[in-house]
Amino acid sequence: MSRPVFRFAPSPNGELHLGHALSALTGFELARRLGGRFLLRIEDIDVARSKPEFVRGILEDLAWLGLEWEEPVLRQSEHFADYQAAAERLQRMGLLYPCYLTRADLAAFAAANPRAVDPDGAPRLSREHFPRSKAERGLDPGERFALRLDMRRALSLLREKCGRDALFFSEWDGAGRVRRVRAAPERWGDVVIVRKDVPASYHLAVVVDDARQGITHVTRGLDLFAATDVHRLLQSLLDLPEPIYHHHWLITDTSGRKLSKSARDTSLRALRRAGVTPQDVRRLIGL
Repeated sequence: MSRPVFRFAPSPNGELHLGHALSALTGFELARRLGGRFLLRIEDIDVARSKPEFVRGILEDLAWLGLEWEEPVLRQSEHFADYQAAAERLQRMGLLYPCYLTRADLAAFAAANPRAVDPDGAPRLSREHFPRSKAERGLDPGERFALRLDMRRALSLLREKCGRDALFFSEWDGAGRVRRVRAAPERWGDVVIVRKDVPASYHLAVVVDDARQGITHVTRGLDLFAATDVHRLLQSLLDLPEPIYHHHWLITDTSGRKLSKSARDTSLRALRRAGVTPQDVRRLIGL
């Protein structure tokens, strides 16, 4: 029987905080407990925001926490061709279409349709919200565009392909019990699969990378629980293996807000400099 494979996949667009420590240590400890492998992936697909100093900081923080991982470390920026190939396969299936909407367009849609939101609170769009041609919007033929997944067609194709209406994923509690959870990708609307600025979105890159690395167990925070709906759909459409998911609790501040790099919450680097020890971190995050 093959060994289970876990991973930690941070984005180098800021410094790691206690929430990242919880996610990394959860995966690492589960891998060690089950005699599995632990991999590190640098999700630097957003090349504009990813910085080499943040990559160095991630490696230093994880080593300080006592984590060990296999080499080489996968970096998404080195695998754009693989994401493009996956997107082209979806295109050949007739599942992707161009989206020229700007941030202003999305803001206007959100204001006019306050209840049409996806699980992340972003506008939930479907194909009927888009004009049929660029000419209708007076767009420059060279204008960049994103590619969105035609959710209605994708679910119809899934029924044709798999002969079922429902889609499920396996949710593990970390202690041996696994339950099957019904996925509801339709609540996301037509999600972006290829961004305007990079040849993939998080949703596409993560399923391609998990398959490439043979990930059997995905450990991540509850804030990504709903995203698993989209990931299971893409895995089914692209004939990719289905990992087992474990969504752990979130570290929040005193107001109940989850920690965030964008909010400049206290970083592991700052805690280290203040004399906090790895054992202190474990106590702070409930391990």
